[in-house]
Amino acid sequence: MPAKAGIHIDLRQACRWIPAFAGMTSLISSAYCPCALEEKSPESMRIFALLLALFLLAIAPAHAGVANAPGANLEVSLVTYGPGDVYWERFGHDALELRDTVSGEAVNFNYGVFDFNEKNFFLNFARGRMHYLMDAEPTDDEESYYVQVGRSITRQRLALAPEQAAALRDFLLWNLRPENAGYNYDYYADNCTTRVRDALDKALGGVIKARLATQAGGMSYRQQTDRLMSAQPWLMLLLDLGLGPYADHPLDAWQESFLPYELQDNLRGIRVPDGHGGSQPLVQDERLLSPNHVAVPPAQAPDLRMPLGLAGLVFAAALALTARRQPTIHALLGTLYLVAAGLVGLVLLALWTLTSHHSAWANANLLLFSPLAFLVLPALWRMRRGIAPTRYANAVLVLQLLAALVAVLLHLLPGTVQQNQPWILLALPVWLALAWSLRRPATARP
Repeated sequence: MPAKAGIHIDLRQACRWIPAFAGMTSLISSAYCPCALEEKSPESMRIFALLLALFLLAIAPAHAGVANAPGANLEVSLVTYGPGDVYWERFGHDALELRDTVSGEAVNFNYGVFDFNEKNFFLNFARGRMHYLMDAEPTDDEESYYVQVGRSITRQRLALAPEQAAALRDFLLWNLRPENAGYNYDYYADNCTTRVRDALDKALGGVIKARLATQAGGMSYRQQTDRLMSAQPWLMLLLDLGLGPYADHPLDAWQESFLPYELQDNLRGIRVPDGHGGSQPLVQDERLLSPNHVAVPPAQAPDLRMPLGLAGLVFAAALALTARRQPTIHALLGTLYLVAAGLVGLVLLALWTLTSHHSAWANANLLLFSPLAFLVLPALWRMRRGIAPTRYANAVLVLQLLAALVAVLLHLLPGTVQQNQPWILLALPVWLALAWSLRRPATARP
């Protein structure tokens, strides 16, 4: 759903007070009229004073709240939500909660709203041009949803000085305006958590970045992605296959705070001035408001080398065993691999040249899964009839083998960034088996 254009909770509260205002106004009007003041008795005046006091008490909460409370009355918290079952929920979510300690109003500001009904949504998604929005919701409404779907809620109350809390509130309200609410989403560099992180860091004068940028992170973008998507193995494999060297650069803790859980954890070690010449923890207290009933991702990324390497060996063995005795099965198996490799190559090439997905650029897996695979298909089916490959087919096959060799060398050379060893272990045995079967002497078949 699209984001709202303001903090609508104030309007809701005001609407609830309208009947009370009308009744109170009627009573006050009957007790006091300036043109007839001299006609009122002391008893009437006391009634008027009482009604006026009640009226002022009634309207006070309607006008006080997060939007205009002084900074000293604002309590700032980071709210972190656990992962969900749907693939886009696996990374978790978070929000900044601002609470007016006088009126009790609490609002969650978050940057994670997108609209499936947006024009060209899926085309923009494929091109890497995701449009996200900022939103603000009453805390109770927001948290009740996460409780209902079984996702954990953790609230960290943060130590912001009054002027910092007010500055954060003012920035969030400015950011919530329709002309400022949208932004171009990037899964790693500019997402709903990095926006929360940056807003907090801005309010605190850069304290968070100064600390976390000098602290080593625990994993790369690839490892975090594999870890968090491991509950959907096929999607995890597709994402890993599509990630280029960008996803394997070492991260510092500031960069790794693109994830809600990492930001939550990293804030625990930060200290800020206490206003008396000393320092205090940024996280004043932390409470688990609701446990996670959805399966939590593992602490470490799965090692894909063994399963993909084993799959490559099994498929290569099947190609080698069927090459002589079962030529039709051999051709079908070879076609399955070549078509898959060619399609993957086209997708990887398109991601690099036609989209803004910079995490997929310069992907070395293009050397293993290439559109060249389509050109080998005719030779595979000619071999089934005992016809030797043409020089053209031999040249294409040799070129593909050289490309696979380059992929291996790139991985072994010092300074290599992209960690695509699992895909090398999958593809290389299959290409060798195909080359062996196509290059062996042809025998006539009926």
